[in-house]
Amino acid sequence: MGLFKKKVVTQSYDRENKKPVIKASICNGEQVVGFKDIHTGKIEEVMLIKSPADLEHFKVMYGIDEEIAKEY
Repeated sequence: MGLFKKKVVTQSYDRENKKPVIKASICNGEQVVGFKDIHTGKIEEVMLIKSPADLEHFKVMYGIDEEIAKEY
């Protein structure tokens, strides 16, 4: 029974100036998802990705439908 499901609150981000990216470490494979400022190149980290479910949660949380690019 799904009586106590968590509500997913859709958050927003500046779609004109930022794009979602996954920052992956070459050394240990750690992945962090966040938003990269298109003009400055600075990445604002939002959450650590431990499993594909975490990435899906991030996409639902921000209303993202497209694939998210990886940067190393």
